[in-house]
Amino acid sequence: MRRAVCPGSFDPIHKGHIEVIARAAGLFDEVIVAVSTNYAKQYRFTLSERLHMATATFSAISGILVEPMGEGLLSDYCHDRGVSAIVKGLRSSSDFDYELPMATMNRQLSGVETVFLPGDSRYLHLSSTLIKEVHALGGDVADFVPRAVMRRLQGDIGPDTTPVTVVPPRR
Repeated sequence: MRRAVCPGSFDPIHKGHIEVIARAAGLFDEVIVAVSTNYAKQYRFTLSERLHMATATFSAISGILVEPMGEGLLSDYCHDRGVSAIVKGLRSSSDFDYELPMATMNRQLSGVETVFLPGDSRYLHLSSTLIKEVHALGGDVADFVPRAVMRRLQGDIGPDTTPVTVVPPRR
């Protein structure tokens, strides 16, 4: 089985992420959306909320699994999960400059390759930070985020956005 991982904090997940992950699902037998936590960052949404929004977003696409990445190195996570490739979306050359050293390190640590997919031009301007800033200032971000995220941004904590139990990845 060809398994890939799309890692990220997804705070929140947006249509640029979705487009790249959906394309990756066409290239691999299984794609794991590994929701990570960087303890140096301030998050708008909890890990549980981010996991639930991603799960709700990808529930209709076969071959996509959403789970927490847990602590530690991405290369170790990939090794433990039998992942052969890391998929990263690129919006610009600055993304490539940022991602290339990490891709090289991950390959040297565990042999896992990184596949870069250029983002669709409709979403090259999107970032989770920009989504949060525009929404906080009263802008309409509905065209840029999935329904589960929009509901959460609007304060709706109904059935499709309730916190989920976090189960650590299988080792």
